[in-house]
Formats: sequence, C-alpha cells, structure tokens
Amino acid sequence: MTLQTVLSNFLIPYQQQHHLNAVQFKAIRHISQCRTAALGGQWVKCSECDFEQLRFHSCRDRHCPKCQQQATDQWCEAQLTKILPVSYYHVVFTLPHELNGWVSWHGEVIYRCLFAAVWHTLKTFGADKKRLNGELGMIAILHTWGQNLCRHVHLHCLIPGGALSHDQAQWHEAKSNYLFPVRALSRHFRGTMVSTLRRAYNQRDLPRLDPADVNQRLQELMAKQWVVYSKAHIKKPETVVRYLGRYTRKIAISESRMQSVDPDQVVFSYKDYRDGKNKSLSLPGVEFLRRFLLHILPTGFVRIRHYGFLSNRTITRKLEVIRRCLQCQESKQEKETAEVIAKDCLCPQCRKGRLVVRHEIPARPIYGR
Repeated sequence: MTLQTVLSNFLIPYQQQHHLNAVQFKAIRHISQCRTAALGGQWVKCSECDFEQLRFHSCRDRHCPKCQQQATDQWCEAQLTKILPVSYYHVVFTLPHELNGWVSWHGEVIYRCLFAAVWHTLKTFGADKKRLNGELGMIAILHTWGQNLCRHVHLHCLIPGGALSHDQAQWHEAKSNYLFPVRALSRHFRGTMVSTLRRAYNQRDLPRLDPADVNQRLQELMAKQWVVYSKAHIKKPETVVRYLGRYTRKIAISESRMQSVDPDQVVFSYKDYRDGKNKSLSLPGVEFLRRFLLHILPTGFVRIRHYGFLSNRTITRKLEVIRRCLQCQESKQEKETAEVIAKDCLCPQCRKGRLVVRHEIPARPIYGR
C-alpha cells in the first residue's frame, strides 16, 4: 500500500473538487515519480558474488515517504558529533486549533511566528537568574499533523539539560526532571505568541485576515489555556539520537501505516491519544488526499532549526567550550560515521562485496502529469 497508489486512484477526482497550488503539484509529481523509470536509475552488480539489481533514483522530496529513511540515518549520524554527555529534554509547544484557519491563509508567517515565540520563551527561562542563568541550546522541529492527518501544528524541541554561562566559563546543569514548569512555560508562550501575531498583523504580514476577526480571536486565545508538554529527561546519547531521527525527518504519514487502498477509500492506522490505543480510520480517497496536502510546506521553508549554542553559526566553538567545562574529551565520530554510511554500498546478498554501477538507466519523463 503506497502513496503512489493513492495518487494514481484519487488525484483526478481531487482536482475536480479542489484547487491544487504549484507547491502541492510539485510535491505530488515528485512522489508519483519516485523510484520509477521516470527518474532513471542504475544497474548495479556485486564485486564478489553474482548479485545484480536495478535501482531507480529517488525523488528526495522531503514530503515523500520513500525518501526519508536514508536521510534520517545520515542526518542522525552527523548529529553524533554534536551530542553532549548531559541529560536532554523533549518539550512540545502546540498551536491552538483556533488558528488553523489563519494557517490555511498564511502558513509560512504563522510557522515563522511559532518558531520565534517558542525560542523567545525558552531563552527567557534559560537566562533567568533563578533558573539556569545562561544560554540554552535547542533543536526545534515543526510538525503540522496529528495521527488522523488533520491539521495539528506543534513544535518539538530537543534541549540539552543546562545552560552555558554568559561569560562562557561555566556549565549550569538543569536540576529539574522536566527542565522548566509547564504551566509557566504555557502562559509565557501564550502571551509571546499572541504578541508576535499581533505585530505581524500590524506590519501587514497577514493581509488576508478579516480585521474584525483579528482582535476578537487574539483576545479569545489569551483567555484559554495553551498546551505545552514536557517529557522527563533523557540520559543516554543513543536514545537522544533515536529521538532526533524519530522527529526530524518524520512526514505526515508513513506507508507502513497504510492498511488498504480501495477504489473509494483509504484505510490507515493511527494512535488515539485519548485512550492510548491503536485504531484504524477509513477515509474517502479524496478526503485522504486533502488532509495529506495540508502538510506540504512552502518552498524553501526550513522546518528544522537550531538555536542558542546549537545554532550553526557558533555550534563548533561553543560545544568545545561546554565540553571543556564538563571536562570531556572531543569524541571521535568521523570514522564511525564514514563506516556507517559505507554500509549502504554493501551487497545485500553476500554482505562482503561492494555494489558497483555497471551502467546508468536514463530518465524517461512522463509528460502530462
């Protein structure tokens, strides 16, 4: 059961009922052609045994369910050099569903405001003299979906358990099992996000919103409790890496969750977090596609971002400082990473020889799709 089958069965009926924008069309074209003759491929042969195989190229689209596993593995291996020997915390900030309509009109702006509000909240708590009194580091990953494929915008944050002092001479270790109080985080996040949205509207970054609705909606949001979830600290570095892989390259639905594709409907599994049970959900094919396409991100939008001492601009220098503060030696991971990546070229039959490209298969573009 593949997403390509769903597209083949229901794309034309979907286009008869809904508009398909350029970004969605591009993602659909990539997914439809992934690992098919349309993209070409390679005929490979093992250098030690008689194993041969035709391998078509992948589309490498970040929304494609076939292309994420290898990207996940390589990305996680690259992160091993950046893991600190400290506890890590997993905190999730959820955007209220009342803003889903705004996301439909101005998704990129709302997502950008969410990143800014979350980092401002955590940075403020980390710099508080009564808490960690220093600079935090954070990896933030945007997810826009729930288990049933409906729009559920939230930010997963993986945070090393401590802060680098402002003079960069000490490491202030986090003592709490949950980093910061969740209720306090929720209130600060609510106020910061509402202020950020109001500022964006005043700067005319949200021109498609109804002026009469903006103030009322923001006032209603300030009156309700926002959801912030914090998971108890994670201590083992390998567990941290698994967390990174699980959340960084995840897409709206994996093909392993798809149970059947009928002429009229799609059945897939999901987890109901209200009772913690795995269930099956049946949707008409057009509705399944509509929900899936809600989660196609704007072109060029960065959904994985690094902040604080983990920001790309300063990470190398500041990690060295933190390791000195922790009296740790630099881990030698480059060789291990190279060895892991090299395993992709091993023969799956004899596990000794290397796969050698015998010849290239030219691409055969499919016109009219």
